[in-house]
Amino acid sequence: MSVPPIRTLLVDDEVLARLALRQALAAHPDIQIVGECGNAHEALQAIAALEPALVFLDIRMPGMDGFKLLHKLKPETLPMVVFATAYGQHALRAFDADAVDYVLKPIDQARFDQAVARVRRLWAGLHVAVAPAGTAAPAPPPAHAQRISVRVGESMRIVATEDIDWIRADGNYVHIHVAGARYLHRETLSHLLETLDPQRFLRIHRGTLVNVDRIREIHPLFQGNAEVVLRDGTRLALSRRFRAQARQALGMS
Repeated sequence: MSVPPIRTLLVDDEVLARLALRQALAAHPDIQIVGECGNAHEALQAIAALEPALVFLDIRMPGMDGFKLLHKLKPETLPMVVFATAYGQHALRAFDADAVDYVLKPIDQARFDQAVARVRRLWAGLHVAVAPAGTAAPAPPPAHAQRISVRVGESMRIVATEDIDWIRADGNYVHIHVAGARYLHRETLSHLLETLDPQRFLRIHRGTLVNVDRIREIHPLFQGNAEVVLRDGTRLALSRRFRAQARQALGMS
């Protein structure tokens, strides 16, 4: 079963912003733009008429904002949503609204591509779920995240994944450690595992990922466990469950 193109609606009150979205989407031929709207009232009508699978949605627009627009949609008609806005302070509220992703304007193509990759994985998963017995939808093309947006106060900071030292799970959040700084990020560790490069990030514990380039030493402990020492001196537990993976990834004998 083939995965159909993703019918997409662009909603932004600025013509130049919609043009920027079109230009960013030009690199993704599986995204089919079916319409544009300059305000939320037009978008309500367009969603009902065009039934898009995906909406790129601005937040601050004259009259009804992007969040109010989503509240007016019935759950069964709600498309996938990627917020595209100049205001980083709405990020947590956007994810509470079940947005697939949140990108800041002006658009950074690499960060935008990461958002599209998330949409594509979700879209492919939806079609796997409805595929007839004995058939399978083709896997989406692999795309490893190059950057992660983390909230810092009222703004969003872009962190290159190669700069991350290690990550620890905390329920539906993760703590991302970068050069001595720690960022709380609203994403589960299991979801991050789907987006990060497995050649770079190694799972050493049920709730811990580490950048293999940061590992300096491995100290064996009792009962098959071990301790990982990073270049900055951080010490992390390597559980016996993940030791075989660590041996292979680090070339341990």
